[in-house]
Amino acid sequence: MKYAAITERLAGLGGAKWEVHARAKSLQAKGAPVIQLTIGEPDVATPPALIAEAKRAMDAGRLGYSNGRGEPALLAALAKRYSKRTGRSIGPDQFCCLPGTQTSLYAVLLTLTGPGDEVLVGDPLYATYEGLIAASGAEAVKVPLRPEHGFRMQAADVAARITPRTRVLFLNTPHNPTGAVLTAHDITALGALAIQHDLWIVSDEVYEELVFAGAHFVSPFDDPALADRTVVTASISKSHAAPGFRSGWCAGPAEFTARLLPVAETMLFGNQPFIADMTALGISAPSEVAQGMATRFARRAALIHAKLHGDNGLRVHRPEAGMFTVLDINATGLSGEAFANRLLDEEHVAVMPGESFGAALAGWVRISLTLDDALIEEACNRIARFAAHCMEKAA
Repeated sequence: MKYAAITERLAGLGGAKWEVHARAKSLQAKGAPVIQLTIGEPDVATPPALIAEAKRAMDAGRLGYSNGRGEPALLAALAKRYSKRTGRSIGPDQFCCLPGTQTSLYAVLLTLTGPGDEVLVGDPLYATYEGLIAASGAEAVKVPLRPEHGFRMQAADVAARITPRTRVLFLNTPHNPTGAVLTAHDITALGALAIQHDLWIVSDEVYEELVFAGAHFVSPFDDPALADRTVVTASISKSHAAPGFRSGWCAGPAEFTARLLPVAETMLFGNQPFIADMTALGISAPSEVAQGMATRFARRAALIHAKLHGDNGLRVHRPEAGMFTVLDINATGLSGEAFANRLLDEEHVAVMPGESFGAALAGWVRISLTLDDALIEEACNRIARFAAHCMEKAA
């Protein structure tokens, strides 16, 4: 039997990257004392006020079909939120509400790219980005994000990879997996290239509210000079500890959202009204849980740095935001994949291989910051012991 070309384009870009996570869950189910540091689940429950609002809306009968763009109250809340953030008047017609950031990015890239187009994207990159880009038939062109630049995308590296086929500059700030936050200078330099070469900027900003003290979030959408070529995506999954509700959105120029609307309607035709009501309440004020998460994640990143950086040649990158830190394990002589698999088998600690996030993180692993401090410290002890064992065998 024949299959569509998309199945070939996406082959190997799905769940295979999460093999270590799946094995860790299987071992846990069998009773193994696994410390699971693979995925970015918030470390707190969804705020009770949001749960109560969802229940209230369901009890009020908000269970019918929505529309392709989003519920009026949520669109109004988004318009108010982004108008305040940008200092410009942002209208409800500049948004489209979709189930989570992942779905939003899929619809956005399907609207902006097609076969033969190129999308510039940082490497390392979130594990699903390659699939999101390939789905439309476009090609991902990797821009190296270098440790010596704090894993922040550099304009010179972007400029060297622009071709006549380039259509989109795909940003992720704050960045997963490294926790890097683009600066105002970075945005200005990257934006100048987008203007010069008439590129769209797509910015995944799902970690916007999880920036650590001392860092400052900057978005290309907030720059009036870039607003007519920028599309941003976000959701309440991280900021409001509500990943299971799958409630996200994209924001951009009104002409863009008008063109995206038929794509969204063909895919889903609206999200659930009771979840829209809950989301509208959540984004109408700063998240009541985000600041606490950011404080805890920053503290745990510092703990991991103190415990592991410089030990047996290990190097810890200090994140500025988000739910993860990355660890350079090249000194052990193992790939990130081999290190993660053996660490799970020998020490019952589950981390993500760096190779799941691109070639630039070969020889690294990603560590989640979402478990409590005591478990993080125990995991560090086990990682240090495993690294020492690797170094002894290599000597």
